[in-house]
Amino acid sequence: MRNRVRELYVGESPAARRFRYAVLAFDLLTIAFVVATSFTEHGQFVEAIDVVFGLAILAEFGLRVWISANRMRLFTRLTTLADVVAIVSFLAPLAGEGLGFLRVLRTLRLLHTYHLGLQLKRDFPYFRKHDDVVLAVTNLGVFIFVMTGLVYATQYRVNEQIANYADALYFTVTALTTTGFGDIVLKGSLGRLISVVVMLCGITLFLRLVQVLFRPNKVRCECKECGLVLHDADAVHCKHCGAVMNIKTEGVT
Repeated sequence: MRNRVRELYVGESPAARRFRYAVLAFDLLTIAFVVATSFTEHGQFVEAIDVVFGLAILAEFGLRVWISANRMRLFTRLTTLADVVAIVSFLAPLAGEGLGFLRVLRTLRLLHTYHLGLQLKRDFPYFRKHDDVVLAVTNLGVFIFVMTGLVYATQYRVNEQIANYADALYFTVTALTTTGFGDIVLKGSLGRLISVVVMLCGITLFLRLVQVLFRPNKVRCECKECGLVLHDADAVHCKHCGAVMNIKTEGVT
């Protein structure tokens, strides 16, 4: 049984691929739920869905712990910490609303989708050709979601300008791009600290994305002599060692 479960996580069978895509879909559904519930009152119905999500994450987390060959290493990973906090935040209604602010850390579950990278490259040509762009967009997207959730969780009770996730997203994007309209300002020392983190870290990720988007297109073709992987699409020789390259192309019609 344990080997069958491990096969779903690391195997190459059609069932394993479907399972990993199902996990990805569940992560994205979690993010959508976090955003949607910020526009509503957290009544009994929302709390019931919270518990369902929490139990589902707990079950999936338990399976990964069960099949792990190195559990000590597993518990040192950021994704594992994110899952633990996500489970607590989903099940928080059972213990009251005191831990409600932890709900924001559920957005870190997007990091859990990184392990699908190799599978996505195999299944979709776009991911194979533009993996650097996909990675840069994913990193920036994860950062924006996490910081937006942090802004919302820390400000919506004390700042009348932050009424829902959209308001928090608006502030995060304007701060990240250094637009600075000034119509929304975070309150308190914690709010100022969050603003600094958004500006310093966010602009770095944003510039990385711009760099990837506007740099000359490269193709992946490893040089047999020196091992250089990225080359110009029309390269005849390796820029590093001068070896003759044989880059496969689709041709021109």
